[in-house]
Amino acid sequence: MIHKTYQEQLQTWDKQYLWHPFTQMQDYGKETPFIIEEGSGVFLRDIDGKEYIDGISSMWCNIHGHRKKEIDDAIKEQLDKIAHATLLGPSNIPAIELAKKLVEVAPPGLRKVFYSDNGSTANEVALKMAFQYWQHKGYREKTQFVALQYGYHGDTIGTMGVGGIDIYHKVFRPLYFKTHFAPAPYCYRCPLGKQQKDCLLACLKELEKILKENSDHIAAMIMEPLVQGAGGIIIHPKGYLSGARALCKKYHVLFILDEVLTGFGRTGKMFACLHEDVVPDIMALSKGINGGYMPLAATLATEEIYNAFLGEYSELKTFFHGHTYTGNPLGCAAALASLELFEKEHILENLVPKINHLRAKLKRFELLEHVGDARQCGLIAAIELVRDKSTKEPYPWEERVGIQVCLEARKHGLLIRPLGHIIVIMPPLSINADELSRMIDILYESVQIATNE
Repeated sequence: MIHKTYQEQLQTWDKQYLWHPFTQMQDYGKETPFIIEEGSGVFLRDIDGKEYIDGISSMWCNIHGHRKKEIDDAIKEQLDKIAHATLLGPSNIPAIELAKKLVEVAPPGLRKVFYSDNGSTANEVALKMAFQYWQHKGYREKTQFVALQYGYHGDTIGTMGVGGIDIYHKVFRPLYFKTHFAPAPYCYRCPLGKQQKDCLLACLKELEKILKENSDHIAAMIMEPLVQGAGGIIIHPKGYLSGARALCKKYHVLFILDEVLTGFGRTGKMFACLHEDVVPDIMALSKGINGGYMPLAATLATEEIYNAFLGEYSELKTFFHGHTYTGNPLGCAAALASLELFEKEHILENLVPKINHLRAKLKRFELLEHVGDARQCGLIAAIELVRDKSTKEPYPWEERVGIQVCLEARKHGLLIRPLGHIIVIMPPLSINADELSRMIDILYESVQIATNE
């Protein structure tokens, strides 16, 4: 624990110099900054020495816990060789080895790896690849995209252009290219007014209408498989993913999967698309790619996509895209160590009892008066709070009920973050049964207190 005087100095500097993401800084300026100093396993420790379960995996990316020895050692070993060297021309050993490993664990058919540094850039790369692919193939009018209502793919201009969350994306709309939005398969709040038991995936029929009417102009569809993250942890019904893939094939539209959140074990399989045996044309990865240690992302593509960019230098078929830290050796070394842990510690197999335990613990939330829905996919879950359970009336945004739940949980040693009135459950995959029970018990009590039950 650091000295009290320095704590106060840090809190002052934080308000004076930092601009936090997705944060209304006018409100933040009235609060005492919450500053993390250390982490170990699934726990974080603030500058006062208080411990918290990292219930959001440090923004959905930590897999093996903090200060995982094998990843720490891999980074230190690589640091003794070189921290960074450009991939624009030269190559480096960790980038090569990781590319090979990613292809080995990816859905079959994804054979080429293009590195970047975060989820937004991985998806931006995917969008540009899809667009340029059709240009090289001579389909010059394929310049548009299809995405899902409530979808989120990042905060760069291109990825915002395929984002379907008004609160994030509406203000920037004049900057976007043409995107068609299909209704989200949001079963609790079906945009088509259907009931899941007899809807027959009506949302897929709406998607097909869009593709049928506009396929000559659509380059690709992009979606998050099984779980839409920032849109509210929307869990897709079985068959939607494979149905969307089949429709894209039918109408000659490329299929991009954003596995930034869902990749690397979050859903119980290495990649979410494997639950329905779907192989996309392009797949974006980040967050858990190296256990949540440092910025790294990858966009994987098929040979068909890759080959469209081959040609004589003078033809200008090159994919003109790159990042300073593309294929950073430290990040790649951490990713290799992370993937080795999946095999060494049998992480996917060991997730099964944790997933079942979480499912059992969530059932009690359904009895609470202000919980409309408790949903789960793998070790991802969400509690949707409502003012009126019978009508599904949500709490108004300005009541900040989700924030109140999270502030209450913090008092009891749990760090989580809401999406409006939806509470996100996203612990590191390394969490054990006792820690998971403690996390959910704290959350349950916090929901009761914040909603005055």
